[in-house]
Amino acid sequence: MATANIPNLETASPSTESRRNAGSRRRFERTLASARKTMMFSEVLQLAYDSFKASKVRFLLTMLGMVIGSASIVLVVTLGLTGKEYALNLISSIGPNMIEMQYSGGSIAGPDNTTNPDFMTREDMLAVQEQVPGLAAASPMLEAHDNVNIGDGLTKNVMILGVSPQYKDVRNSVVVAGRFFDDQDATGHTKVAVLVEPLAITLFGSADGAVGQTLSIRGIPFTIIGVFKERINTFGQSEISEQTMLIPYTVARYFTGTDTVKEIFFSTKSTSSVTTASAQILKIIQGRHRASSVYKAFVMTPVLELMGKIANMLTLVLTLAAFVTLIVSGVGIMNSMLANVQARVKEIGIRKALGATSREIRLQFLTEAVFLSLSGGLVGTLIGLAIPFSVRFFTPFAIPVDWWSAIVALATSMIVGIVFGTLPANRAARLNPVDTLKYE
Repeated sequence: MATANIPNLETASPSTESRRNAGSRRRFERTLASARKTMMFSEVLQLAYDSFKASKVRFLLTMLGMVIGSASIVLVVTLGLTGKEYALNLISSIGPNMIEMQYSGGSIAGPDNTTNPDFMTREDMLAVQEQVPGLAAASPMLEAHDNVNIGDGLTKNVMILGVSPQYKDVRNSVVVAGRFFDDQDATGHTKVAVLVEPLAITLFGSADGAVGQTLSIRGIPFTIIGVFKERINTFGQSEISEQTMLIPYTVARYFTGTDTVKEIFFSTKSTSSVTTASAQILKIIQGRHRASSVYKAFVMTPVLELMGKIANMLTLVLTLAAFVTLIVSGVGIMNSMLANVQARVKEIGIRKALGATSREIRLQFLTEAVFLSLSGGLVGTLIGLAIPFSVRFFTPFAIPVDWWSAIVALATSMIVGIVFGTLPANRAARLNPVDTLKYE
């Protein structure tokens, strides 16, 4: 029986040996694979932190550029948003919901073969109010010029505008003294007037001093009941000048003897409906006049959109300028890391002799570069956010803050660290361990 079992052991032995060899090969491959990643990433971070502590002053000075660059990005975006909001608010104060209808050209033939301008009429305004939904206010406007008697035989040429009480709301005007005429003044054909502030100061010395005074227009005395101004100075680019007097349209029409108007102002309840409403108004008025007559609708929407685009472009240009600071800081990080590699040649050689791979050396120095840039970026971003938040907290100014600027600043800091840390990391990884151990 013993001799019979020997051949079985001999035939089983090669199979057992094969299994042992296969197991050994697998263990060797696992060991080889683990050798390629002997260090955990937490250890790499610890080494980067230790390196930072060993050269705090140099690394802090290197980080300073990243702090300034990241803070600049956040602050530039904040300033751009603040400027944009301020500019849009100024333009909007003219009347973002306002639609200004003007007669631009064309004529109608008279009975004696004469031609007359095809002006708009008050009936056009009433027709628009009946047919266009979403209108909040409307006002016709008559324009006349006359010399008013200011006493002592002196006269002054003024521009007289006949408007409705809703004109104040449509044009978003500000009453600085007294009051604006109301519906009762308009229906009662009351002889009252509202002066623009520069004219009131010129004639009576102050806005308050003008209230209650009397001016004579074509021999008719008008009592000044208020003084107004534009919410934003248009420098004479609107229908309002520094010699403007407003009177009720129902009174002004007696000076012309017709129902024609120079302009018609409308105001919508919603800013989003301005473009649609202006197209409807233009169509209605055009349909009530000759096809050859030309009318135009002016709205603030294109101006606001253009101003927004200009502000965005300026913000983008300034932000790109801030990115230059980060690039310069990245060059500083690269120089610092190259010097760091040169100073730690002996350390790199010892680590390689103890089994550190080129991949680990590369990862260590790249991590240090990213640690530098990202730390500086984080500090700069916090500073950049702290300034506008401090202004919002300690002052009444609500400065807008864009959180995307903080994300962009941090992401850029990381990218700068990776890009400018790659060269020093590769140089450290390529060092020959034999040469490094002999380096003095």
